[in-house]
Amino acid sequence: MANYREKGSAGYLAGIVLVAVIGGLLFGYDTAVISGAEKGLQAFFKSATDFNYTDAWHGFTTSSALIGCVIGALLSGVLASRLGRKKSLFVAGILFFLSALGSYYPEFLFFAKGEATKSLLLAFNGYRILGGIGVGLASALCPMYIAEVAPASKRGTLVSWNQFAIIFGQLVVYFVNFLIIRSHVNDPAVVEWTNQVGWRVMFVSEAVPAGLFALLILLVPETPRYLALNGQDEKALTVLSNINGYAKAKEILAEIKATAVEKTEKLFTYGLLVVFIGCMLSVFQQIIGINAVLYFAPRIFESMGVSNNMLFTVIMGVINISFTLVAVFSVEKLGRKPLLITGSLGMAIGALGVALSNVVDLGILPVICIMIYSASFMFSWGPICWVYISEIFPNTIRSQATAIAVAFQWIFNFIVSSTFVPMYNMKLGAMGDSFGHFFAYALYGIICLLAALFVWKIVPETKGKTLEDMTALWKNRKK
Repeated sequence: MANYREKGSAGYLAGIVLVAVIGGLLFGYDTAVISGAEKGLQAFFKSATDFNYTDAWHGFTTSSALIGCVIGALLSGVLASRLGRKKSLFVAGILFFLSALGSYYPEFLFFAKGEATKSLLLAFNGYRILGGIGVGLASALCPMYIAEVAPASKRGTLVSWNQFAIIFGQLVVYFVNFLIIRSHVNDPAVVEWTNQVGWRVMFVSEAVPAGLFALLILLVPETPRYLALNGQDEKALTVLSNINGYAKAKEILAEIKATAVEKTEKLFTYGLLVVFIGCMLSVFQQIIGINAVLYFAPRIFESMGVSNNMLFTVIMGVINISFTLVAVFSVEKLGRKPLLITGSLGMAIGALGVALSNVVDLGILPVICIMIYSASFMFSWGPICWVYISEIFPNTIRSQATAIAVAFQWIFNFIVSSTFVPMYNMKLGAMGDSFGHFFAYALYGIICLLAALFVWKIVPETKGKTLEDMTALWKNRKK
């Protein structure tokens, strides 16, 4: 017993969670870096002479990383089960790093630098897909890792910090992109520099946090639940005692072992409903349209007549991170369901307000409505969906069920992101461009209302329950 801590260490828990949430930061950084780079990237490939870089190509290029995200999410279950959570996160860090370098210099070895061609475009998208695989892995594994080390009373808060890191990563990259563009604002050739070099610098800036994450993840322990499920009880007890203290650690380990006896359980052992709810939470998180706003924020603000669209994108990032803190500090007090329902209704108001502004001139109101829409997501579907996905599945099916749920999330993320620009640019009669703007946000607003109804009627509250309680909850629902 001398090898185990009698009392848990909050500092130890905070340290390993802090390393894990850097994966969330990279998730946010990688998915949002395209918002500043996409216009320069579009101009660069429009200069190609061997093919026509159409809006469809651009939609694919801005969304190609999401293909990798689906692949990474699907692989996460296999890797988490075979390599463990820790080693799988290390793999994600390496992929982030390689993608950052490759996106910066896609000409490496095979192409002439600065010469836009169709082959170079495919190579660039290959590197973006590689980074997407890292995002897909991190998106599934970071919340899973945190949930499996966190005490039940702190799990919602600590998993919500992962969403904070995602939004913080987006804010950081918005700010980095803003500074990169601003550094050449007085250069007469600023447009040419942005089209040739600026977007490259934006992508390679991710290499710094990616390299740091890959190194730091080597220093954290494997999760006690993975260790216990794989017969490494002594190591599991050591990690648990470092976090909870020896006496509590023995209780938790006994609970884990009690649910681990059926380690080979199949995906639908606890019924179809638990997997359906996990997948639909992921689907709704995407089809409410938030990533269309995050990825194309500068373009959207420009269409609203905002002169300094990059600055407003940074302001939106600050608002987003502030409202994410609302979830962090209230999820264990208010519960998961109230936050999701309230956020859905707030998003509906914001989206429908933007839609209405394309029919009636409402001045600055659409900008305010976009902020309401985004802020409402940040204290609800942003963090709480990840909390649910990390905790709702029983231990014995968590890896595979989480992989499927997160894969659904990235599939629908890709659908939303790749269809937004064509839908946003639709024209109809006298409304012209306004029709596409109206239709997109009216559709998202209606979906937000459906999301609120889904949570209210079907999703269970999981506040205060241990991960082991999920086994009993779903066994009882199956009866």
